Amino acid sequence: MVKVTKEDALLYHSNIRPGKIEVKPTKPYHTQTDLSLAYSPGVAYPCLEIQKNPDDVYKYTDKGNLVAVISNGTAVLGLGDIGAMSGKPVMEGKGLLFKIYGGIDVFDIEVDEKDPEKFCDAIEKIAPSFGGINLEDIKAPECFYIEERLKKTLDIPVMHDDQHGTAIISVAGLKNALEVAGKNIGDVKIVVNGAGAAAISCTKLYVALGAKIENILMLDSKGVITDDRERLTPQKAMFATSRRDVHTLEEAIKGADVFVGLSKGNILSQDMIRSMADKPIVFALANPVPEISYEDAVASRPDVLMSTGRSDYPNQINNVIGFPYIFRGALDVHAKAINEEMKLAAVEAIADLAKQAVPDVVNQVYHVTDLSFGPKYFIPKPVDPRLITEVSAAVAKAAIESGVARKTITDWDSYKQGLLQLLGQETALTRKLHETARMHPQKVVFAEGGHPTMMKAAVQAKQEGICFPILLGNPDRLNRLAQRLKLNLDGIEIIDMRADQEQGRRATFAKHLAEKRARNGYTFEEAYDKMYERNYFGMSLVEDGIADAFITGLYTKYSNTIKVAKEVIGIREGYKTFGTMHILNTKKGIFYIADTLINRHPDENVLADIAKLSAHTVEFFNETPVMAMLSYSNFGTDEVGSPVKVHLAVEQMQKEFPDLAIDGEMQVNFALNKDLRDDKFPFSRLKGKDVNTLVFPNMSSANCSYKLLQALDADTEIIGPIQMGLNKPIHFTDFESSVNDVVNITAVAVIDAYVEKLKKSNIK
Repeated sequence: MVKVTKEDALLYHSNIRPGKIEVKPTKPYHTQTDLSLAYSPGVAYPCLEIQKNPDDVYKYTDKGNLVAVISNGTAVLGLGDIGAMSGKPVMEGKGLLFKIYGGIDVFDIEVDEKDPEKFCDAIEKIAPSFGGINLEDIKAPECFYIEERLKKTLDIPVMHDDQHGTAIISVAGLKNALEVAGKNIGDVKIVVNGAGAAAISCTKLYVALGAKIENILMLDSKGVITDDRERLTPQKAMFATSRRDVHTLEEAIKGADVFVGLSKGNILSQDMIRSMADKPIVFALANPVPEISYEDAVASRPDVLMSTGRSDYPNQINNVIGFPYIFRGALDVHAKAINEEMKLAAVEAIADLAKQAVPDVVNQVYHVTDLSFGPKYFIPKPVDPRLITEVSAAVAKAAIESGVARKTITDWDSYKQGLLQLLGQETALTRKLHETARMHPQKVVFAEGGHPTMMKAAVQAKQEGICFPILLGNPDRLNRLAQRLKLNLDGIEIIDMRADQEQGRRATFAKHLAEKRARNGYTFEEAYDKMYERNYFGMSLVEDGIADAFITGLYTKYSNTIKVAKEVIGIREGYKTFGTMHILNTKKGIFYIADTLINRHPDENVLADIAKLSAHTVEFFNETPVMAMLSYSNFGTDEVGSPVKVHLAVEQMQKEFPDLAIDGEMQVNFALNKDLRDDKFPFSRLKGKDVNTLVFPNMSSANCSYKLLQALDADTEIIGPIQMGLNKPIHFTDFESSVNDVVNITAVAVIDAYVEKLKKSNIK
């Protein structure tokens, strides 16, 4: 775990611009018309509609996606009562988490008021602005009263996350830990050390899940809470025991099955854990120092099931697993409250998620390959991208079924897809690619079958129904790797290209290659030797019709792959070259970028080929190409160098394809700014059109441009490289590709192969 210093933290909060959150407009505002619609006079119309039907506020404003994070600063983190203003950095941080994990907008509101009545009065008056209220860092017992009153007086979700967020995650963790230990919640003895807001809420939810109150001992700073103690708060009285034989933590924990600490660090000893029942469950949740360290707990009892609030140890109880998705589900159905049914639905969804196969992105973040349900993984990791779909949908369903929803969702698949798109985990483009590929799955050869990324992608593509994978590699080695990665290779064909047990295929492939390349100096013996290489053998599987498409590139240099592709597959008739394209899915739309990998120094004829291939590829994705051929100058202003080549290529294209929207040479700012281009160059064939296809003057500029955009904007989705111009579907990746990148390219390759089959059948 990285050590956080005071200097680093202060610099983080003050650098560039102070604070962690900002407000951004969501509608156009550049023209006078935009401003007239946004404010006066246009804004009057939605105001009047809301006056007629108050629920229309969700239709015309951000209320349905806006949460207030509200605190009076009386119990800030572990800092105590530091005041409303001093707690503002924490509230901003909460707003940041709401946004990045749930896509929810937040105003943080710090109220300088400790009187519960006056505090509630203030919140009730501002509540109409919001779709939900997250109470934060308010001390007990006032927090209990404040939440209960606001839940009664307001018709929007209200949740004190310090109570219920911790409770929901810890209950999900406890449910799964008990399953791992083979114990029943109705039978176990539970010790809760701490009696604050979080501890009370956790224990209430344990009981709701089936724990028996008589099996629970709760302790505060004075020891075990007994029912003969004077002046007990109603919350503590709920869990006061009638037993008189236990007073201290040491006495209470003997024979206990579960310890839940929500108190302070280093109060639980190794001897205390040794005195617990078999397979003890220890949730040491004090932060930043837990009640006992992970190392000490494991050293005291090898069979302990351990959880902390820290990210550097297994099974972190972290509220971010819950609150963004609970509010997301509640907001999406315009819920009037967050009730017990919704909380329990979140518990079940979180618990169930830990039992599913872990996405590769989670393993990558934690630098592991073996996360699976068990003692070291019974709570999902906070970075798990499935939390937003599983937890939010479960909460929304519970809200509808329990009668607190104003809005009903019927198409849950579409709802989940919308959530993925909200956070950029999936886009309409990738979903369409995957859905199309699933309709017509093809046989796809994965060249580097022994590469973990390639193997994971093949397994994922098979699970999604995108293709029938074929892995190249030694079967024993691949099966060992799959076992280590905990991947199921059932139904995936493995071909060992170096063991000639494939019905003499190597010899057949060599014969065909030697015949094709005879006038280029190839002999059968040379071709036979080439078939020991994965790219030659794999592409030959496609060339001879045994497979439909081929994926390579995680190991191999592009220069080698290009050479093999030209020899085995060949360039499409009518073209002098082939190329690659990357698709950039940006906030401003989808752009097709060419040529990013193949042609280093194209002349005008090669540039024309790239433009033609690009037009066909854009049409392949069901778009009409609007193409700008780029340079550092505009329309003949420079008469030497690359602008001349681009100029000549444009002339050639416009003569050959008079109906194609293509023009250049032009600078990229004129290509992408329609108004600027039309004003300066009204003669352009692109007048009035939004450019979606950019052809660069050479590989260097194209490659640098897409990688620059990728580096500067993490929200830009990039699909590619996509091969253009070979006779068969041969597609490339690169060594930086993730599992999702390879799966996306696989979907493109499958569609490519299916389209090629359709063309051939139509010709016949």
